Amino acid sequence: MKISRISLGLAACALAVLSSCEKQLEEYNPSGLTAETVYTTPAGFETLVNAAYSYTRWWYGKEDGYSASEMGTDLWQRGAGDVNPDLTDYTTLQGSSRALEALWGKLYAAVNLCNAGINRIGQSGMTDAQKKTREGELRFLRAFYYWHIVETWGGVHFTTSETTTVQTTANRTPVETFYNQIFDDLNIAVANLPNTTTEYGRVTKPAAEAFLAKMHLTRGNNQEAATLAQRVISSYGYSLQANYADLWSMTNLENKEIVWAVNYSKELSLNDRVDATLYPDGHPRGANNGHLLWTMKYDDQPGMTRDIANGRPFNRYMPSLFLLNLFDETKDSRYLASFKTVWRANTVVTGAKPLAVGDTAILATKKEIPTAVENAKRYRTYDLSKVYNPATGAVVGDRLHYVCLRKFDDPTRPTIAEEQSARDAYVIRLADVYLMAAEANFKLGNTAQAVTQINAVRERAALPGKVADMRITAANLSLDFILDERARELAGEQLRWFDLKRTNRLVPRVKANNPEAGASIQDYHMLRPIPQRQLDAIQNKAEFTQNQGYR
Repeated sequence: MKISRISLGLAACALAVLSSCEKQLEEYNPSGLTAETVYTTPAGFETLVNAAYSYTRWWYGKEDGYSASEMGTDLWQRGAGDVNPDLTDYTTLQGSSRALEALWGKLYAAVNLCNAGINRIGQSGMTDAQKKTREGELRFLRAFYYWHIVETWGGVHFTTSETTTVQTTANRTPVETFYNQIFDDLNIAVANLPNTTTEYGRVTKPAAEAFLAKMHLTRGNNQEAATLAQRVISSYGYSLQANYADLWSMTNLENKEIVWAVNYSKELSLNDRVDATLYPDGHPRGANNGHLLWTMKYDDQPGMTRDIANGRPFNRYMPSLFLLNLFDETKDSRYLASFKTVWRANTVVTGAKPLAVGDTAILATKKEIPTAVENAKRYRTYDLSKVYNPATGAVVGDRLHYVCLRKFDDPTRPTIAEEQSARDAYVIRLADVYLMAAEANFKLGNTAQAVTQINAVRERAALPGKVADMRITAANLSLDFILDERARELAGEQLRWFDLKRTNRLVPRVKANNPEAGASIQDYHMLRPIPQRQLDAIQNKAEFTQNQGYR
């Protein structure tokens, strides 16, 4: 599914609410195009739907989205290049957060666009069948965006009406009202959407069912969650990839494990990295930039120069020692499939410790290497005690050199400086659905089913000959084990903060396993601060106030 620049410009700015597009509303419109003239034709209405999808790209595969959904959890700590340390460590988190301000504006602009489409679809000129499908998509997307809003900020502003002028007031709406609407929208989406699509990136009935299962799980409706998740597992032909590592190959992005993904164009020039007209706040949308964020500084080491294969090192995030120690790499393939530990020399080194191209140049490991062994090697080592305090997990190294998440690497980029990647951002994949089903069944007391569902994921991850060793029994099962398994399977996939919040384990697990964020996190961090820019812009300041705990 392609999203044109023209359609996105009209939809995003003509209908934006509570966002940075407000200034655009005051500008002259030389084309004479209006929502009333565009969205009353089938082709015009398609531009609205495409634009509604485009807002997923502000969160998924983007730095602010990673910071909001993975940082501040038990799995990650701050790399030297982290630009959102307030979300990583909680020490300075307030309404001034640049990342949260950007996400707030884009999410509300997306909701408003969905509201416009849902309310205008009767005048779209489409056939009844087209209306049914497009309404299903818009309903799904509105639920999706509202979920991000309500989980991030709680009971904040809510409306199902289209707004076409600048708003000067905001309402405080109960969380339950958000979820009632989310369930209503998703039930309509499930009823309206087709089982499959020929346009990769559009949502389908099983995608809506999988997301509805997650919503039921979030609200404690465990039987509904288990039933829906099992339907997705059994009814639509999805299957786990035979090898976990295959999920991350740039040649295998559209595979049978992916229930729904935010798709990016393989033609990078179509991804609108920065456009001062369409995006007057200057924030880059662009393609997937996940490949930049997890990569350490390798090109300052002997034998290494920056190249395409090893990536462009922004060194934003580094794994917690807790995350690395969750894996038993003697039987679990996910460790080496998820993390890069060895860098091969791409330039010759002469002298006392020579290296030829292809020799090991850097080894990063969670284990301790004896000093005598390190001294005997020609390559640089970053072992346990060089990076972490082995007792506490606190970072003692330079935050530039560490074991790196490699899931999002893209060796297909055209140049070493290219920041964009055509990698799709997986939002729902079948392994996640299995683990949601297991969590729901565990909470229902259906232990045998939960074990079977977890074992399906673990068996796929087993190294050759280790399938039996990867299986668990009922004695292993607990909520914390399920969260550990979700970490092993889904680390970095923009789910962790929501997983910990859903299970009410955010604060205790961060305190126990992240020595930096754990020192600052408080109960009120279960919600993020409302952007101060929003609070400053409204007139009813007494009614719409900052979330508790923030200034």
